[in-house]
Amino acid sequence: MKKRILNGIAATLLISTIAVSSTACETKTMAADKPKTQETQTPAPAANQENTEKDKAPAAKPGNTSTNSENPFNNADKKRVKAKGLYLTATSAGSRLKHYIDLANTTEINSYVIDVKNDYGNVCYDSKVPLAKEIGAIDVRYDMEKVVKELHDNNIYAIARIVCFKDPILAKSKPELAIKNKNGGLYVHNGMNWVNAYNKAAWEYNIELAKEALAKGFDEVQFDYIRFPDGRKSEMVFGDTGGKKMNETVNEYLAYARQQLPGAILSGDVFAIICESPGDTEGIGQVWEEVGKSLDYVYPMAYPSHYALGQRINGVAFPKPDLDPQGVIKQTFIKAKARLEKVEGYKPKVRAYLQDFTATWIGKGNWQYYEDAQVRQQIQGLKEAGYDEWILWDPMNNYREGAFAKE
Repeated sequence: MKKRILNGIAATLLISTIAVSSTACETKTMAADKPKTQETQTPAPAANQENTEKDKAPAAKPGNTSTNSENPFNNADKKRVKAKGLYLTATSAGSRLKHYIDLANTTEINSYVIDVKNDYGNVCYDSKVPLAKEIGAIDVRYDMEKVVKELHDNNIYAIARIVCFKDPILAKSKPELAIKNKNGGLYVHNGMNWVNAYNKAAWEYNIELAKEALAKGFDEVQFDYIRFPDGRKSEMVFGDTGGKKMNETVNEYLAYARQQLPGAILSGDVFAIICESPGDTEGIGQVWEEVGKSLDYVYPMAYPSHYALGQRINGVAFPKPDLDPQGVIKQTFIKAKARLEKVEGYKPKVRAYLQDFTATWIGKGNWQYYEDAQVRQQIQGLKEAGYDEWILWDPMNNYREGAFAKE
């Protein structure tokens, strides 16, 4: 029997009462939930930013896997959970919950990340947030309170995923909140409209959804797409930026979220390439040493398939990163750890998003099937770098369950 991992979650929430309606799950296709893995391949650093051996971070000391528990936790009243989990679409949470509970009860899995607002701007439960109703974003796919209660009844940690600035429903409904195109209309990136993170009026929506998710029992709120589009900035019109850089704006948004949700466990997803690149090299508003400062956890999305061919990580060249999952993960997190150790008073803890999908789109000879072995290789690489908390990502939720240690 797993140890109870949810004792100590504080009862005090920022919303005193929120009415909830129990709803039957609507039947949806998994494709409708398909999120971010195929959006882009991580660009290689410019030549003058490429690592050399002199920049290489030292290897983690043998057996040093306790890094995640050494720094102080922002919310000391919350019990620490060493998360090993899976991302679930709202559809999976609504229709296959029993399977995932059974999986957690028989393996090392103890946490699930579940969509609250997904990549398409859909609010996936019966929300009472006025703006969600006004713009027609509500698309009920699960009963949030019921799902969270069943997870808690089985000692499973529940993480609410809220996609922030990639929100085509909000952008189209409220164009004044969207990034514009210099040639007119809304800016489109990979077929999607984005909300303008410089516009503080766009922040409140995500905060209100986060409050509601916490009030309904989620243990942690995970903000995703806390960035600007990784497209051509010359085509984007942001309006009044207040003279702030993109990374300053992202940091300010997360600081505001912390202010508005002071007792909550907050986390954020970031491009793993920022662990390698100095500053905001990628031009998306994420700087590794800064982006997590208002958070309790930061999750680098370290999918080997998303690195460019020939990418150098911590001074090591990877001609075909997808073919070396253990090496890519190990070097990514050795470098990530070394950089954070230089930041005085850094508090957020690191959890990794690891790849559990096969990336056929990166070209013949550049990919491999990801099966049990490839998943375990990534977990081993993470351990060798000094970390042992992870969430697996597969947009279709077809996980390699043979990779999980039995309990």
